[in-house]
Amino acid sequence: MKKKEQEPKSFKIDPSIKIKKNVSSGSYSFGEIFVGFGALKAVRGIFGKDVVEQLDRLLVEVFPKEGFMGVSDEDGHIFASQQYINKGEAWSVYLDIIHELVHVRQFHEGKNLFDSKFSYVDRPTEIEAYTVAVEEARRIGMNEEEIFEYLEVPWVTDEEHRRLAKSTGLRLTEKSIEK
Repeated sequence: MKKKEQEPKSFKIDPSIKIKKNVSSGSYSFGEIFVGFGALKAVRGIFGKDVVEQLDRLLVEVFPKEGFMGVSDEDGHIFASQQYINKGEAWSVYLDIIHELVHVRQFHEGKNLFDSKFSYVDRPTEIEAYTVAVEEARRIGMNEEEIFEYLEVPWVTDEEHRRLAKSTGLRLTEKSIEK
């Protein structure tokens, strides 16, 4: 979710994975925007044998404002910023979808995605979702510093950012946490 101005990064995302661009606001089936995700080991790990059924019934609501992605606490569908899908770096959108798919599964398991007993970075649901995204980030070739940057989101403090990174198993060095 890191949005600093940098050269576009390229990682080893399976070429069968496609994220449609130039998407208008509205409702879509998951597969209309995110193609091939059901074949990913990470996604099969999230949903198990029900991966095809889960993705086939999953809806994505694209909204016409700046922002990122999330999962509805009413029915478990994904909502995503039109600007982010269309203009976000492919690797970042890719990892965010992996993250949100964990939340979709958690929702269907009856877990409270927005448990106010915890701060954002300490919520068990967030730690699990970010941990899966960190594992996938490593698989596609990101190093620990790049993953640390990915984990930085605008709504957490620097201390919370470091705590989240540690909770996900990120192997931090002093260099990776310098600002």
